[in-house]
Amino acid sequence: MLDQLRADILDTQGLVRAVAAGRRRGARPEFRRAELRWVDLRDGRRLQVVTYDGQQAFTRVLLGAAATAAVDELLAQPYGNWHVETVRGTTQVRVTKSGEAQVHSDDVAKPADRAHDRTKKRLLDPADPVLQAVGISDGSGRIKPTRRDKYHQVEEFVRALDPVVDTALRAAADQPVRVADLGCGNAYLSFAAYRWLERRDVGASLVGVDVKAQARDRNTKIAEVLGWAGRMRFVEGTISAAAVEPAPHLVLALHACDTATDDALARAVEWESPVVLAAPCCHHDVQRQLAGVTPAPYGPLTRHGILRERFADVLTDALRAAILRLMGYRVEVVEFVASAHTPRNTLLRAVRTGAAADPALVREYRDLIESWGVRPALATRLGDQLDHVLDRANG
Repeated sequence: MLDQLRADILDTQGLVRAVAAGRRRGARPEFRRAELRWVDLRDGRRLQVVTYDGQQAFTRVLLGAAATAAVDELLAQPYGNWHVETVRGTTQVRVTKSGEAQVHSDDVAKPADRAHDRTKKRLLDPADPVLQAVGISDGSGRIKPTRRDKYHQVEEFVRALDPVVDTALRAAADQPVRVADLGCGNAYLSFAAYRWLERRDVGASLVGVDVKAQARDRNTKIAEVLGWAGRMRFVEGTISAAAVEPAPHLVLALHACDTATDDALARAVEWESPVVLAAPCCHHDVQRQLAGVTPAPYGPLTRHGILRERFADVLTDALRAAILRLMGYRVEVVEFVASAHTPRNTLLRAVRTGAAADPALVREYRDLIESWGVRPALATRLGDQLDHVLDRANG
């Protein structure tokens, strides 16, 4: 299969875009993501290779043997997923935990853009009526100065849906994709995500949940104005108890504060939702627990308040990702928007595989919580459901 991917990527006329991401079990590639495409410069066509680490992107433009060597090097890396688009169709390859390559392909042609230094394509034009309706844009179709950060957050969150939306589509089969936005607030994300799915010609229904009746009433009126009242509904209630039936294929949570993120993740696990995207906000719960005894020799990590706060952020999301994996999800933890727009820019992107918990991961998780003396809120929310998984893995 890699030989075919190699041929498609090195095809200067046929390749539209190739993306490598994820990792295989027990291995980690040099970069978390790589993107390749052929671009036209003044002196001819070159292969543009963009690789991403945890902080930034690195771009190279290569020709001839250097381009071939770069492709071979990336194909040799232990990436878990390859997505290759050509003018003839798309091939997706996913490597399972057992090392088996699962291949999906179609013959839907894609247009090739060879322009170099292209500007990033916006998913939602600032003049879109949806952005005007929710108050991000003004009547002239310009982003309001006070809403620029919110616009970038929502735009990039929706962009993060792109690699996994096909999973939700397959789970929905012939039905509309059911989406739940938990802790939706003013529903910037709800409306933006629904518009994006609509423009992708994806049939969808969406329910937004918020504890405030004011948010429910406001968002319901906007849905009516946009003509979406029959496909979008908003309910008042807590994330853990609000009525959301039938279970959603796609769960979203943008900046649900502190343990509200855990409420959202717990409901997604209970629903066995195929796709979950959550951008956490505020990590007070674990931070409070870290105010106790810190295991040696890690005292300096929690001695100072600002360091304890930042470490709590990392530890909380690491534990959330570990629990999701234990509950049968493949998980990525990525930066979804630049920190200039919000310091709360971590995204948990999870796809349900249903795989049994790895005993090694169980030991790793237990060692981590026992060493730090913490009880993750997500573990409390899942209760017996998680305990059963842990006990079964220890067999």
